[in-house]
Amino acid sequence: MDKLQKKYKDQVVPAMMVKFGYKNAMAVPKITKVTINSSFGKDVVNKTSSEREKMQNLITKDIALISGQKPKLAKSKKSIAGFKLRAGLEIAAMVTLRKARMWDFLERLIYLSLPKSRDFRGIELKSVDGGGNLNIGFREHINFPEIFSEKEKTIFGLEVNISTNAKNREKGLELFRLLGFPIKEK
Repeated sequence: MDKLQKKYKDQVVPAMMVKFGYKNAMAVPKITKVTINSSFGKDVVNKTSSEREKMQNLITKDIALISGQKPKLAKSKKSIAGFKLRAGLEIAAMVTLRKARMWDFLERLIYLSLPKSRDFRGIELKSVDGGGNLNIGFREHINFPEIFSEKEKTIFGLEVNISTNAKNREKGLELFRLLGFPIKEK
């Protein structure tokens, strides 16, 4: 069992039960999944098919290193001439993590990646939506410890979405604070 998962069971659940008056530990909000995605549509639109495939392979390889799981490629649903986009063109890579891999990723995110981010001052309060889910955007994927910045040819951004089953924003924020996420205080 990961340290973060143990912290959730031993410290977060009792603290949430006291603060919000839950009578049952199963009613306490928990993190259900983590989704990591990166769109590379703008980077591959004007390239030939071999250059596009090379770029996709680089990005999917790095996301697989970061998440520990092979990403799924998402295709565009319709053509948009203004963006030089054709229907069926692979434009993004995404991974959904659950259970052990999710807890492992969250631990690396909190203790290694976020502090390593350039000019990081904490997660903004507006990053938590009304349903208690957290969305974090990274401009550079080299913030993650699995990526060697010296060897990287391309630097791309990615988004991390942490979904919870919290009923509202306040409960979601409290869950993230108790887990150790560096959330700014107003």
